[in-house]
Amino acid sequence: MPYRLSSPDQATVIAGQILRDFPEARVFALRGELGAGKTTLIKGFCQALGVKDSTSSPSFAIVNEYWSTEHGPVYHFDLYRLRDARELEGIGFTEYVDSDAYCFVEWPELAADLLPPGTVFIDMAINGEERILTLRS
Repeated sequence: MPYRLSSPDQATVIAGQILRDFPEARVFALRGELGAGKTTLIKGFCQALGVKDSTSSPSFAIVNEYWSTEHGPVYHFDLYRLRDARELEGIGFTEYVDSDAYCFVEWPELAADLLPPGTVFIDMAINGEERILTLRS
């Protein structure tokens, strides 16, 4: 059953539901075209996890680290600007996704072979003002 996100205000509620539906998952790979709401949903995940830091897309830094009092570090990757999977080695990508910390990856296509078993893939499609989220693990 797909999840439906009708407005950015619902992102935290939807993210919380996804976390409850996939309680063992720590790595989430978000796919969708520009403007599909990937960063908005990741902000929702961070809020649902109790992150107090300001969250934004790490487009230029590739990865942002946030802190949750309950869950420890939370990592947000944006791989949009990368052109070669070897660039992931330079940032220690596999150490992050194997750390048992929550990791949210935008544009995960380059990292497909590096994502651990149990990764939840979230495909986001735009349907007018609504976003349709289809999940698989």
